[in-house]
Amino acid sequence: MASRRKKVAKAVPFSPADLASIKDNPYIQRVIEDAALRDNITNVIESSKGAYQQLAANGAPHKAVLEDSKLHRHVQSAAGSVRDVALALNDVDSKGGKPTKRKKRHGRKLLLLVTAAGAALALSEGLRNKLLDALFGKEEEFQYTPPAPSPTEPPASPVSAA
Repeated sequence: MASRRKKVAKAVPFSPADLASIKDNPYIQRVIEDAALRDNITNVIESSKGAYQQLAANGAPHKAVLEDSKLHRHVQSAAGSVRDVALALNDVDSKGGKPTKRKKRHGRKLLLLVTAAGAALALSEGLRNKLLDALFGKEEEFQYTPPAPSPTEPPASPVSAA
């Protein structure tokens, strides 16, 4: 009978003290409280199972990865849900388990805007001219006329090929 108790004790991977520390984990608290997060986790599991089944059912997995649209939908759904779960859990404050406010970073948007503006200026002559006119003022157009020869200079003779 004593050996049976040891087997039961070994079958349980954690102790009641471990349960108390798990309850204090902010990530576990967030999963318990947030229904949308639980739905996303469920979607990850179901989509992953569907993708695996679709891959296993196909005779040639390398072809399925490239051509099977059902597999693509399952993988895309799982990836989107994994992203949502990661973002939700990343917002958890380490102290209270409440979502934190994320800082908005506009660096990528600014880089994209500057790159697009540079490309537009490089490709459009009209846009370049408008920008130069706005920065330096409109240029006056003129015709170049060479100065009249002075009476003391002999007229220029054409160069002959000798």
